[in-house]
Amino acid sequence: MINRVVLVGRLTRDPELRTTTTGKSVCTFSIAVTKKIKPSDGSPDADFFNVTAWGQTADYVSNYLTKGRLVGVDGRLQSRKYTASDGSNREVIEVVADNVQGLDRPRDDAGGAPHGGGHTAAVASGPAPDPDEYDPFADN
Repeated sequence: MINRVVLVGRLTRDPELRTTTTGKSVCTFSIAVTKKIKPSDGSPDADFFNVTAWGQTADYVSNYLTKGRLVGVDGRLQSRKYTASDGSNREVIEVVADNVQGLDRPRDDAGGAPHGGGHTAAVASGPAPDPDEYDPFADN
């Protein structure tokens, strides 16, 4: 049997990281995937999917991705049933992510990368080397 889903969309809210009683990280978030053809009846022009990531993938999502970021999600569909607080039975279909990749750069208006995980690039002083003399493998 094959159960595989690949989605590209934008996070609709900041990811929520929790830890299970056994110490495993789990992160939940949702993404909006733009529809190929815009509906003419005024309904949303995107589909919304709930995503769950576990372990290192959950840690990555929580540390580096925020609302509005473009992401690629590779995973599988999973359905689960539960009883809501009002006593009604519910069924949810969600994506369980095996791999999540950030596909864009964080915006600079937030003062760098989220959660303090930013990197600063060193700025070289002096003129740029001549392209014919540049050796990317040379020791500096």
